[in-house]
Amino acid sequence: MSDLMWNCETPVADMTDPRGFPPFDVPAWIDLSISPQQIAAIVQGGCASGAYMPACWYDDARDTMSRHGDEVLDFIRQVSDDLPAPPNDASWAQMASIYLATAVDSWARLNADDIEALLQASEGTTA
Repeated sequence: MSDLMWNCETPVADMTDPRGFPPFDVPAWIDLSISPQQIAAIVQGGCASGAYMPACWYDDARDTMSRHGDEVLDFIRQVSDDLPAPPNDASWAQMASIYLATAVDSWARLNADDIEALLQASEGTTA
């Protein structure tokens, strides 16, 4: 990840491409304030590293999964064809955190290069 990603705190949902079109659709199960800086941190260490706390805090993850759980699980299945297996003794809140973190990690990795390219285009630089 470039310094452009690490230094950008602008929410991805507010970013536009040079033609003025919003390039990224942030899913409802991701906080709309997620920034390129957070995405770089997620790509580097995953949500579990503390890069995206709404997936780490059990109460937040449980609430998000209560509202968007089917979408989250569908997304995981689309990108990996398999759901992660939680530990046998995991609570629902722990499972919610595992599934949400998996989805956010995957979404960040899938979009990081495009977000970085957009930042480079906005700065007039190339990779």
